[in-house]
Amino acid sequence: MVKSNADNAKDGFYNRNPLGKNQHGDCPSLDDEKVATILRDYNRRNIVSKKTIKALLLAEHNIKMSEATITRRRQALGLHASGATTKTMSDTIKRQLILDQMAKDPTSHQGPRIIKENIALDTGIHLTRDWITMEMRLIDPSGFESRSPTAKRIHRVAVVALGPHYRWSGDGHDKLVKIGWPIWGVRDVWSGKWLGLWVVPDNRLKVATAYLFLKLVEELGGMPIQMVTDCGSETTKIYGVATALREIFNPDLPVSEFPAHRFMRSVNNITIERGWLRLRLQWGDNVLVFWEAGRDIYNPTDPQQYELVQWLWSTIIQKELDTLKARFNDHKVRFDADKLIPSGVSPNVAYSLMEKYGGEDCLQPVDITIIKQLKEELGGDDIIRFVGAEYEAKAVSVFHDLGLTDDDLSLQRAWHVFSLMLPLMPL
Repeated sequence: MVKSNADNAKDGFYNRNPLGKNQHGDCPSLDDEKVATILRDYNRRNIVSKKTIKALLLAEHNIKMSEATITRRRQALGLHASGATTKTMSDTIKRQLILDQMAKDPTSHQGPRIIKENIALDTGIHLTRDWITMEMRLIDPSGFESRSPTAKRIHRVAVVALGPHYRWSGDGHDKLVKIGWPIWGVRDVWSGKWLGLWVVPDNRLKVATAYLFLKLVEELGGMPIQMVTDCGSETTKIYGVATALREIFNPDLPVSEFPAHRFMRSVNNITIERGWLRLRLQWGDNVLVFWEAGRDIYNPTDPQQYELVQWLWSTIIQKELDTLKARFNDHKVRFDADKLIPSGVSPNVAYSLMEKYGGEDCLQPVDITIIKQLKEELGGDDIIRFVGAEYEAKAVSVFHDLGLTDDDLSLQRAWHVFSLMLPLMPL
């Protein structure tokens, strides 16, 4: 029999929860590994605000957790803020973390803010930007003099969008074409989130760019209200595909009133053009340096060497682009009061918490079965392959037989791996 509070009071104590019901019953237990994995991932992605984590847990995982509980869980997992970590970690270890990141940036385009984010992404460790700045000035003082605000060279105009998938901005990046690695990308205009980054044999091939558009539509389960590209001939197929899909799946929004695809000059397709500048400065220029390191190793006129490079370097660059996409999407942009789209927040957070930032999901549903059929009609994955499926299988087998791992698929080790694999690859 449950006693009343009055009876309990006579016995000398007051039970504030006589029925034994836990008001936080929806909160996962302390040993829930799923929550631990999520919190570690947020920490690695530089998401440390308790308020933001609370909102993301609910929006992305339907998990209810108070800010106080989040603090306790982070402490239990050893996830500490930058100030505490910088104070307790030895200078030798901290300095090595910085040196490891600077070794990936031989052109010295990455400043302390980017180095800080990259350390967290790779290791989950947060250091203060002040300490990183101080060390970088000691290690590479000339790097600070060589970096300049080149991003401000592009004239800024106001960008307007209603929310995620209202408009996608697509374009090709040609700075690595001279060494054989064209890139194609798509970015969401409202959130600034990179939706896709691919290395392809030819980013001027219209069936290839249309295929990548459909690949993204399939992945996300829908298409934008409008796709925006420049006026290149390679984008005409996207225009036809987007227009046809609109007429099939959303006829209530006539293309005559609001086109499913819009052409504009490259300088005005600013969402992705700004992204390309950042990609080149923080990554693309470094790729050229690592590529040139193989000048005396690689003979492109040798078919055996050429085929291996096509597989190995395209695999490494795609892996790098996947990492770069994740890093860009977790990068917190500066607050700009004049912006009509989210600022002062990372694209991933704005995308997940769109209502908080005044956005609404504009993704237009499609029949995925039809999308898959269209992809096959365009040629399937063979359109974006650098080598045949049989050669790729052989290369993967040799790679693993040598005891190599995913860590070896890096720009720094590319030519070493090439030298190990070459004698074992078919002529």
